[in-house]
Amino acid sequence: MEHNFPLISTIAAGFGLALVFGFLAERFRIPALVGYLFAGIVIAPTTPGFVGDVHLAAQLSEIGVMLLMFGVGLHFSLDDLLSVKRIAIPGAVVQMGVATVLGALLASWWGWNLGAALVFGVSLSCAST
Repeated sequence: MEHNFPLISTIAAGFGLALVFGFLAERFRIPALVGYLFAGIVIAPTTPGFVGDVHLAAQLSEIGVMLLMFGVGLHFSLDDLLSVKRIAIPGAVVQMGVATVLGALLASWWGWNLGAALVFGVSLSCAST
């Protein structure tokens, strides 16, 4: 059985440092999330010492986003969404329109042509959460 040492070391270092810094943050009456963020900064490639595998971390972050979306899907209720459709649908249309226009204006300000600016604006409106 083959083992992937960079995977194991990156996960172990990440969880270990998150545990330590989360505990220290709680001891100083700071939210544990601050400790978790600090742990991520400590093992980042821009700091000296242990550096997590950047490509592996990017893959793990993609898996994390997928699991987060799966968790949101588990708690998604179509009945709740339909009960607020009079507010949600116009709000979503306005949000996408505003994001498209602002993105296109920003891209135009950068000197992009109109077609590229509109594609950027639409992409931005679809990606904003």
